[in-house]
Amino acid sequence: MPEDTDNKDQAAAASVEPAASPRPDPPQFPQTNYALAERILVSFVNREVTRIGINKVVLGLSGGVDSAVSAALAARALGAENVLGLMMPYATSSDDSLSDAAAVAKATGIRTTQVEISAQVDAYFDRHTDADPLRRGNKMARERMSVLYDYSASENALVLGTSNKTELLLGYGTLFGDMASAVNPIGDLYKVQVWGMAEHLGLPESVVSKAPSADLHEGQTDESDLGFSYHKVDQLLYWMIDERCRDRELDAMGFDMEFVEDIRRIVQRSQFKRRMPVIAKVSARTIDSDFRYPRDWGS
Repeated sequence: MPEDTDNKDQAAAASVEPAASPRPDPPQFPQTNYALAERILVSFVNREVTRIGINKVVLGLSGGVDSAVSAALAARALGAENVLGLMMPYATSSDDSLSDAAAVAKATGIRTTQVEISAQVDAYFDRHTDADPLRRGNKMARERMSVLYDYSASENALVLGTSNKTELLLGYGTLFGDMASAVNPIGDLYKVQVWGMAEHLGLPESVVSKAPSADLHEGQTDESDLGFSYHKVDQLLYWMIDERCRDRELDAMGFDMEFVEDIRRIVQRSQFKRRMPVIAKVSARTIDSDFRYPRDWGS
């Protein structure tokens, strides 16, 4: 009998699974209106500083893009003469950090001073020689903030923050170190937006284009520490945090779900860095629990 070739071909075709649709590329980070953001942030700095009777700020001027943007916004808000940038190198700090900080000061017109922190940091670790790089880096960050708050007292100024939204969400910073401040103009800007704002403000190209680094040791960069790029994580954080997308939505958008789970875990575990110290409740009105105000008391 002759073969039923039509039925055979149909059966073979039915046994082949349909090709999987290619996953889409995740949506890009949305465009930012930097001119509008600049006006908002300049007004914010002016209002939050001057309404308590102060007209000056101090900040750590590292030579990085975050402190450069904070300095530029403060200079526009308060006048360059009312902004003091402190350059606080350690013995292993890169010479490029100091030259880039000087370039920012020249571009913005702010005042600067240099305070070496090597002696006080080394005096402590001479007695704690087993300290690993993490402990040493945290000590340097807290030493710098200690210097900033001392200068804020002598200048009758507030400490201006330089931590961006990406760092705050990931907990990539030192509690009571670089994460501390009285006023933070860039804490709601993701790192990619800080770069965009720096370009909008006309800050030095050497500062905008260099790899972000805490300058703890030669060759150290933020992205090598984190294990991923700022562009990649900001792309996810925007849709996860700002747009509150659920996992099924993020998956449909094309995000790698293992990366989504890793980043969510990091954000959750670093929550303690983004809130006031937890206070045990024993009274009717507990600070940060029942006694909470969206603005300063009496204003």
